[in-house]
Amino acid sequence: MQINDVLRKDLMIMDLEATSKEAVIDEMIQRLAEKNVISDVETFKTGIMNRESQTSTGLGNGIAMPHAKNKAVKEPAVLFAKSSKGVEYEALDNQPVELFFMIAAPEGGNDLHLQVLASLSRKLVDESVVSNLKQVRTPEEVQNIFKEDEEEQVVREKTAKNAGSDQKFVVAVTACPTGIAHTYMAEDALKRKAAEMGVEIRVETNGTDGAKNKLTAEEIKRADGVIVAADKKVDMARFNGKPVLQRPVSEGINKPEELITRAVAGNAPIFQAEGSSASSDADDTERGSGWQSIYKDLMNGVSHMLPFVVGGGILLALSFLFEAQLGDDSILFTSLNSIGGSAFTFLIPILAGYIAYSIADRPGLLPGMAGGLLAVESDAGFLGGLVAGFVAGYVMNLIKKSLKNVPKTFEGLKSILLYPVLGLLAVGLLMFFLIGPFFAVINNAMIGFLENLGTGNAVILGAVLGGMMAVDMGGPVNKAAYAFSIGIFGDTGDGSLMAAVMVGGMIPPLAIAISTLLFKSKFTDIERQSGLSNFVLGASFITEGAIPFAAADPMRVIGSSILGAAIGGGLTQLWNVTVPAPHGGLFVIGIGENPLFFVAALLIGSIISAVVLGLWKKDVSQSSANIEADELV
Repeated sequence: MQINDVLRKDLMIMDLEATSKEAVIDEMIQRLAEKNVISDVETFKTGIMNRESQTSTGLGNGIAMPHAKNKAVKEPAVLFAKSSKGVEYEALDNQPVELFFMIAAPEGGNDLHLQVLASLSRKLVDESVVSNLKQVRTPEEVQNIFKEDEEEQVVREKTAKNAGSDQKFVVAVTACPTGIAHTYMAEDALKRKAAEMGVEIRVETNGTDGAKNKLTAEEIKRADGVIVAADKKVDMARFNGKPVLQRPVSEGINKPEELITRAVAGNAPIFQAEGSSASSDADDTERGSGWQSIYKDLMNGVSHMLPFVVGGGILLALSFLFEAQLGDDSILFTSLNSIGGSAFTFLIPILAGYIAYSIADRPGLLPGMAGGLLAVESDAGFLGGLVAGFVAGYVMNLIKKSLKNVPKTFEGLKSILLYPVLGLLAVGLLMFFLIGPFFAVINNAMIGFLENLGTGNAVILGAVLGGMMAVDMGGPVNKAAYAFSIGIFGDTGDGSLMAAVMVGGMIPPLAIAISTLLFKSKFTDIERQSGLSNFVLGASFITEGAIPFAAADPMRVIGSSILGAAIGGGLTQLWNVTVPAPHGGLFVIGIGENPLFFVAALLIGSIISAVVLGLWKKDVSQSSANIEADELV
């Protein structure tokens, strides 16, 4: 499909008047309505804004591609618009947007909007195309740029087909976990660079619309090397015995020459598929830098855990609201509390299981989840679960490596017998005798510290208890502080220390929610969307809402949370706040003493923690580890 087939000159806006994101969208939609492309402005805008609520369509580099496919569209069209001043559009690189492509696709069976997105993404990876578009003054110039680029692409493809048989040949796969644009940007960057280098290349894309241009067995066999520029799992078994470079999709866009050079030279580990007896001159497929690999494994666990946190947490919060209004014998309280609580029992096992899955593939899932469950049962908390996930993954890889030379007779027993039994046994013993006891020692030490501290200095004790609630967010340190306060409350009926731990436990999720609003450039779109749910979780005294953020960035999130929680906990004691209830958050403060001071301590601690976190974190665009932020749905 040619871009100019749908990129209509009569729709183009060469100098936008609007200066804000929604105003720009409104101005473009109004042009579509004036030209009879859409029949209902509100319906089409709803589709556009729903898409924007998922992830910003601001790709970066001054480009945005808002799009919608719904019944309001009468005929397919692409509207080009240009802003001379630039518009703050919440783009993925947090820079103003100058070039807009609004895609309107009619409701129906075809995927025109995906085809246009893919085609535009391929073109806009070329810096010369983008630079020229920023200089255009007339609609004719816009269409000429795309016409000339398409003609050059035809020449490049003919040159590649006519190359001699001695030309080097590389195959590649590009993929993003949730999107489409960067999948095709990586594809086009690799193709362009290969043409410049005189290298023949075939690229398979795994985007929203599935795998396209699938590599054949003959092509893989003929290839000098394989590039997998992907941030999600792709079919790897077919590359058994080939030199394979595994890299984030962003490197396919930004470092195509480096990847092609290494692939052509065969300068990559030989991939060995599970169950294969192929020789390997490396332990495993190269997984990128150490920290990048760890981050990717960690985020795999966090992303799978997040729905349990949000779904279970919000139902728990609702249950506390009904408890405060109807009592703890209300069917609404007991049912919602049970349902929400059941989701929370999976948090740590899911986190650990999918970390291990990312490291060791399917064989890592069982020992990872079992290790996570053992972490919960031994009071190792989410920190213990993190350790369990990584331990399970690496232990499982060692087991796989040790069994690679078993007789072929037993090959079929590996996945159904040897891997699960040996993996579960090894990880279980490590958790039972090493990791669990280690965190138990920490737990007992913390309890002893609190008991020895006593109540002589209430402000210091409140600060210590509040800070401890933020250390591991539901783990042994958190539970030690909570258990100590419950013990005091049970023995004396004094709810002052309950106020300290409740404020301390509420601050981490609330601070994260505030920080995602105040420092948008420091968080990815997914983090900002997830952060909003922490307002509800924090208000309900559900500290676990902060766990996904703490798991992804433990030093900054936990460090800032401890500071704010300690200040909040100390202030509750300074102002003689009491809460005669073990849970409930804001829903129960009315039954205590000095509730306004409770709110003041909570706000002060949350704001301090939020500001410290926001200032401490790096911009998403400056962190190469934030792979998810580069994706576009």
